[in-house]
Amino acid sequence: MTISSPSSQHRQSSQATINADLVNADLVIEARWLAAVNSKNTLLEDYSVIVQGGVLVNLLPTTQARHQYTATSLVCLDEHVLIPGLINGHTHVAMSLMRGIADDLPLMAWLNDHIWPAEQAVISERYVKDASLLGCAEMLSGGITCFNDMYFYPQATAMAVSQAGMRANLGLPVLEFATNYASDADDYLQKGFEAHDSWRGNPLITSSIAPHAPYTVSNQTFEKIVTYAEQLRLGIHTHLHETHDEISQSEALYGVRPIQRLADLGLLGPNLVAAHGVHLLPHEIDVLAEYGCHVVHCPSSNLKLASGIAPVASLLRSGVNVGVGTDGAASNNRLDMFAEMRLAALLAKGVSGDPTALPAHQALEMVTINAARALGLNDKIGSIEVGKQADLVAVKLSDLALSPCYDPISHLVYACGREHVTHTWVAGELRYSHGVYANIEPVELKEIVQTWQPKLKPYKH
Repeated sequence: MTISSPSSQHRQSSQATINADLVNADLVIEARWLAAVNSKNTLLEDYSVIVQGGVLVNLLPTTQARHQYTATSLVCLDEHVLIPGLINGHTHVAMSLMRGIADDLPLMAWLNDHIWPAEQAVISERYVKDASLLGCAEMLSGGITCFNDMYFYPQATAMAVSQAGMRANLGLPVLEFATNYASDADDYLQKGFEAHDSWRGNPLITSSIAPHAPYTVSNQTFEKIVTYAEQLRLGIHTHLHETHDEISQSEALYGVRPIQRLADLGLLGPNLVAAHGVHLLPHEIDVLAEYGCHVVHCPSSNLKLASGIAPVASLLRSGVNVGVGTDGAASNNRLDMFAEMRLAALLAKGVSGDPTALPAHQALEMVTINAARALGLNDKIGSIEVGKQADLVAVKLSDLALSPCYDPISHLVYACGREHVTHTWVAGELRYSHGVYANIEPVELKEIVQTWQPKLKPYKH
């Protein structure tokens, strides 16, 4: 399906008659506000972005842009703020079909008694492709252009990502125990590397090695992962310090807390993305900062599973790069970065007792440029700057529930919801607009739900 935006105006023909020297661009977006999320936290008014070949080639005042450029596609957004595409820093997108299957349970009971048995019953390449497409649709409609994933059959997730036209960093999962996907740690690694090789030519997909957690991966396997990550120049994505049980188990089995164990094994470094980081001692925060590790805060999931609240203000104060993630839809139950951004800001204030602990502009950075930095993609995405990929999102601020608007950045964090997203572009291609997807049909999503819900319903808590 080809999206034609109702906001598009065909001004280029009249422009051409005024000035034959106009430069033609693939896409020009005229926005009321532009939140660049750059080093100066710039908010520009009445600005245009110029896109050629999927790349941002110019940013300039709209009046000036109209005298310099014509466009194959011109989109006028006089009631919107244009922001970088949101980045979901930690998720399991194929758990979208398990939304609501096991609520109001602690993490280990949730995993052992419901999620893992359900996965054992349904996990297959087809399931992961279908469930991932459902999750991609949800994320695109909420302004998420990139996500950092960890799940079985990553090549199936890559198929869904390619259909949706999104950007993703796909984890190559590693566990010690057998699942439908692999028999042991070496089998996981081998299958993961084969998947990695299969999407090397896709500019929208990157890879990381994704050992599930310290409590499901052995020392020997972690040591192999360090070697492979260095050889292949891949990041490492894992759950870390999510619950008290995880820490107690590590102390009982290894005599140290998980962070110390990973440090001893050589895993800590600027290529490590640690999801959660809920239970951190002050010296452990200093260790994460010293090694340049990244933490992804998942506030809704951590609250819902009663895991706790990550010390985000302390992490930021110590210089740790912090992004934000939804976790999977089975533990959230939404893939909604607007909700996560707002909750992250409010929790940081409430826990620290400091209303300035996480201001709106910094919360926006956490779901854009900070997350891009964690994935090693900050030279390509995460901000609206010349030379970067045109991953862009338009958020309409004129709704009555959002009026009046004194500060668009404040509104993005404290007032807006994903329902205010009207356009989502990835690499300059419009992938979602006003309820319509470029490459996903609603009937396909309905058929996916109808196929898999009966198979999963017996595992409902």
